[in-house]
Amino acid sequence: MSLPLPPLNALRAFEAAARAGSYVGAAAELEVSPAAVSQQVRNLEDFLGKKLFMRFNNRVGLTDAGQAVFASAAEALQSISALTEQVRSGGSKLRLAISILPSIANRWLEYRLSAFLRAESAVRIDVRVEDDPVDFARHNIDLRMCYGSNPYPDMAVEQLCTDEVLPLCSPDYLARNRVAPGNLSDMPHDDLIHTDWGPSYVSHPAWSAWFAAEGLAPPDESRGYRVGLSSLALDLARDGVGIALGQKLMAGDDLRSGRLVALSPRSIPLGHAYSLVFPPSRAGKPGLRGLIDWLVREARN
Repeated sequence: MSLPLPPLNALRAFEAAARAGSYVGAAAELEVSPAAVSQQVRNLEDFLGKKLFMRFNNRVGLTDAGQAVFASAAEALQSISALTEQVRSGGSKLRLAISILPSIANRWLEYRLSAFLRAESAVRIDVRVEDDPVDFARHNIDLRMCYGSNPYPDMAVEQLCTDEVLPLCSPDYLARNRVAPGNLSDMPHDDLIHTDWGPSYVSHPAWSAWFAAEGLAPPDESRGYRVGLSSLALDLARDGVGIALGQKLMAGDDLRSGRLVALSPRSIPLGHAYSLVFPPSRAGKPGLRGLIDWLVREARN
């Protein structure tokens, strides 16, 4: 018995337009013209006998019928894509593309990913280290680990954790300097390591916020060191250069090993949570749910 299937190209164009919210966005992803996308959508509407989109100038929104078709079409196309990838790679391996921020990749994921891959021997990982925003469709990204989810309003979100910062230094630094843990009023301002995430962020707590929480006068922020990566601040602190206002998530392994010590239990939360974001159409991709659950467990341990 033959299966009543819609034209695949038309279904693909519809799914891309539904995700992008426009024919222009779908056309860029599929590398065709917006007119070609529009024609394919009309072909699908004619085939199904239903109106799938409401049109608003250059944007499109799903009708009730369109929502029903999109929910199933996205899952079906993802399954076909996963099967194609599996067959091309020899039929035995799952491949997941992960995009992640540089500091998290260098100071957190690299110490943990090998354990996951040993446990999930059928999975192969592509890790892309990059800043926000990323283009999921153009670069075929399955999962993004990012700071906050604001750049990705159309993505599914799983919150990992809200990280905190606290003053960290090396045992060697303590041995060479007269800084008493728990009594930081005489903390040398020349040795403070300041982290500046750049012009796009204002939610990383500064040393002035930590001093205020401790009831101390703010430090002179023109002194000390200034770096653009949280991981580099921790590296300098671990090497005995000075005192970093370091993130617990990234410093956890160094704190447990004794390579870094906390000068105070006082911590300040970051402005946003670290999150996992992914296209809703990929939620059913084999292996992805297991990776998400594992990352959540690791971040909360």
